[in-house]
Amino acid sequence: MSVTPPGPIGDPVFGNGRQYADDPFSFMRACADSYGDVVRFDLGPRETYLLTNPADVERVLVADADRYRKPQFGDDAMDTLLGNGLLMSEGETWQRQRKLANPSFHNRRIGALAGTMVDHTRSQLADWEGGDVVDVQLEVARLTVKIIVSAMFGADITDEEVKTVQEKLEPLGARFEPDPRRFLIPNWVPTRENREFDAAVDTLESVIDGIVDRRRGTERDPAADPAGPEGVAVRGPAGDADGDLPMDLLSVLLRARDRGEQTDENLRDELVTMLLAGHDTTALTLTYTFYLLSNHPEARERVAEEAATATEGGAPTAADARDMEFTERVLNEAMRLYPPVYTLFREPKLDVKIGGYRIPEGSALMLSQWVVHRSPRWYDDPEAFDPSRWTPERRSGRPRFAFFPFGGGPRHCIGKAFSLLEAKLILAEVCSRYDLGYEGPDLSLRGSLTMHPDHPVPMRIRER
Repeated sequence: MSVTPPGPIGDPVFGNGRQYADDPFSFMRACADSYGDVVRFDLGPRETYLLTNPADVERVLVADADRYRKPQFGDDAMDTLLGNGLLMSEGETWQRQRKLANPSFHNRRIGALAGTMVDHTRSQLADWEGGDVVDVQLEVARLTVKIIVSAMFGADITDEEVKTVQEKLEPLGARFEPDPRRFLIPNWVPTRENREFDAAVDTLESVIDGIVDRRRGTERDPAADPAGPEGVAVRGPAGDADGDLPMDLLSVLLRARDRGEQTDENLRDELVTMLLAGHDTTALTLTYTFYLLSNHPEARERVAEEAATATEGGAPTAADARDMEFTERVLNEAMRLYPPVYTLFREPKLDVKIGGYRIPEGSALMLSQWVVHRSPRWYDDPEAFDPSRWTPERRSGRPRFAFFPFGGGPRHCIGKAFSLLEAKLILAEVCSRYDLGYEGPDLSLRGSLTMHPDHPVPMRIRER
């Protein structure tokens, strides 16, 4: 195998951690521009390799997926937050949990949830008035929390609980922002950051426990599934095949617990994972979409036209959403320019060869959507907003993994279809009634578990 890949020289103690922490987005792109497809740098306790060639990304995520696992960074904050949920579990545990969750994300069931998504959207829009200014990031996050709890937990979440979740996202997110000093400070040290993080996790788990308590005893009642008859008609995992049973995720997990296949801790891990991952990425996609549409009136008008068509007969359905082709191109372009998940991590289980270089077992691989999605190798004028990139003709000319906002391979995002339907229906409801005009500063970004605006996102509501 070949020699070590090239990369920037780091500091003696923190390696390249300070550069990465100061601006992870500029740092990753500068590395790719300067050193090529495979770049080695030092983010602290282990060697890190940035992969930015779609062929290498596809190999790691798809062709050779069994050679890689989710990495452990010597920091148990992620385990504290997400435990052994779908995002973090490995091996047989992950396979079992994925099999349990699959019926909840069956295409038939997702399509039947359109009414739930629209009802929550219309309820929230009832509080909007023309001329008002709203922080659209907070607004859509509040909405997507309500939708994921209703659709996947078969329960309602109170406004107070939603407020609590949103308040606790700040200390949770802060814990995962790049900081080169973090690996030097154990999690048990009672720093203010560690105390706030632990308190936020405890509060979030108490909200989840309250939702579970409200649902106990209804996990075999078909009426509990918000997807209705189409939802309960989905064939469930082993043990759920007989009779009509609700297929919302919480019902599935509660029945698995009754069969001895889940513990209370397993169940909580899955629900925390679903609550956070299931609302945050969609909310961010919509935030960036509204921002881009505000800056591109022609695209906004085309989305509004599709929205008007989708809603002219009443509440839009999954079939109406499928017809919103230009809106889907806008969403893809928003996720290209501003991917909520801006980098994925993998760890080789054994020494591997990538791009002609030897990558040692146990190192960290970064597969960066941010870098690949904005590369001039794959996109003409990559900084420009251009929904026409997503016509079938233009899309077919790019490598498959030049665009991977939902990951890929066996561990692709289970909620992709749910998220895209939800985003389209929310856009249909909002854009058929309102134009949103951005009134904030130039967009600034910060990295955490996901990529967030580093400031409020104020939008003025204008009635159409």
